[in-house]
Amino acid sequence: MSREGYRLASVSTMPSFDIVSEVDRQELRNAVDQAQREMVNRFDFKNTNSDIEQKELIITIRTISEEKARAVRVLLEEKFVKRGLSLKGIDWGKFEQASGDTVRQVVTIAVGISSDKAREINKLIKEKGPKGISSQTQGEQVRVTGKKRDDLQAVMALLKSEDLGVPLQFENFRD
Repeated sequence: MSREGYRLASVSTMPSFDIVSEVDRQELRNAVDQAQREMVNRFDFKNTNSDIEQKELIITIRTISEEKARAVRVLLEEKFVKRGLSLKGIDWGKFEQASGDTVRQVVTIAVGISSDKAREINKLIKEKGPKGISSQTQGEQVRVTGKKRDDLQAVMALLKSEDLGVPLQFENFRD
């Protein structure tokens, strides 16, 4: 094996894991459905024509006032938390006037790690992580490699303790 081939082979056997930001789409659908069902049965939403519509990762709230839209938001957040969905990756859009004296709010669920967020994660690992750990951006995820499993677990703990504004999951842990 050539020297170059050996180096590549040895790198791939180092312990590593991937940092991703995903959302369980089925749980998201279930949370929206539960909120919609509860809204239909609650007295404070009677005759308000309140509605929650979901298309992939975009949720649209329609109701008669900003106050009712805020109540729908609280209801949605409760359902998200009960279903184990993080509230970090949710962008609650501005209230917009819609047809027929109604208010609309568009809610976007973010997935993937943006290049800016990936830079922030890489910088954090470089500054505060253990020595011998390297990280690199690979599309919408970050791969972290190191010589020791304990160092990788320390990086996970570091990232969990920081508030990066996006939900993070750790996948493909390899020894």
